[in-house]
Amino acid sequence: MSSAAYLPFLVQIVLAAVITIGVIAASHLFGQRARGSRIKDAAYECGIKSEGSTHTRFSVKFYVTAMLFILFDIEVVFLIPWTFVYRDFLANHIAILSPMLFFLGVLVLGLFYEVKKGALEWEQ
Repeated sequence: MSSAAYLPFLVQIVLAAVITIGVIAASHLFGQRARGSRIKDAAYECGIKSEGSTHTRFSVKFYVTAMLFILFDIEVVFLIPWTFVYRDFLANHIAILSPMLFFLGVLVLGLFYEVKKGALEWEQ
């Protein structure tokens, strides 16, 4: 293989290195911690002074709902490749519908269980 085949790879590495060094240098020169900066150790709050407590407490329900969303979201992502290969499996006479219906059934049962336990209710 000739060295010309590696040229795009080399260009990409050089470009990534230049951009990385440029961003770090700009941050060092113009950032909050730059020499002579008046706001050296001030917290960045988008120009608005914060009101009240800066450390608010979140309910456990918030975290449970977030975890359930991530769980069901990831499981639905598993369905996307199935939709792309479904015709290929049918063409090769491979039964794929029953395992996927079982997977969807487990998802639905899990969702019903969570609704029954009240995990998706905010006010309790």
